Amino acid sequence: MSDLETRLVGIVRADAGLMHVLTTVRGLDLPDWRIFSGAVYQSAWNALTGRPPGYGRKDFDLGYFDPDTSWDAEDIVIKRVAAAFDEPFASTVEVRNQARVPLWFPTHFGEPYDPIACTDEALGRFVAPAFAVGVRLEPDDTISIAAPLGLEDMFDLVLRPNPNRAVAKDWARVTERALARWPELTVVHPETV
Repeated sequence: MSDLETRLVGIVRADAGLMHVLTTVRGLDLPDWRIFSGAVYQSAWNALTGRPPGYGRKDFDLGYFDPDTSWDAEDIVIKRVAAAFDEPFASTVEVRNQARVPLWFPTHFGEPYDPIACTDEALGRFVAPAFAVGVRLEPDDTISIAAPLGLEDMFDLVLRPNPNRAVAKDWARVTERALARWPELTVVHPETV
């Protein structure tokens, strides 16, 4: 485990809300699941900037991978996850079958999204390397980390476009919202990449 991975594990373990979600989801035995995006990078940014755990977090993104891409199958999982939590978690754990994302992403975001083979592959398509980090609480209580674009940007408080995809159409809105909550961030604008 790298130094940055070790630091991230410590940050995750110190965030009681995130650990509650990880522990509860582990008990559901979903296929190929991860908690990712804001639930992870915002926890890290809060620790790095001296803010309390949970600051700025509106939800916990839970991805899993099921080849059954029907809405009915995903809806069953969404309801099962919600039933496993009390409020405020029941309404803030956002569940998405990553195998279904290619079906709705182009219409919703106006960008192409080719099929993927696993949840971790989805991380490589996130709009910024700092966002492309996922964690899972394993059966032996270790925390596994997936970060296909590395952990450096997250720990350096840098937001730059993902070099492996087109710049997100809502890049300006995404960075503006992040800067409003964490003004310590450095934003690398697309024209400088």
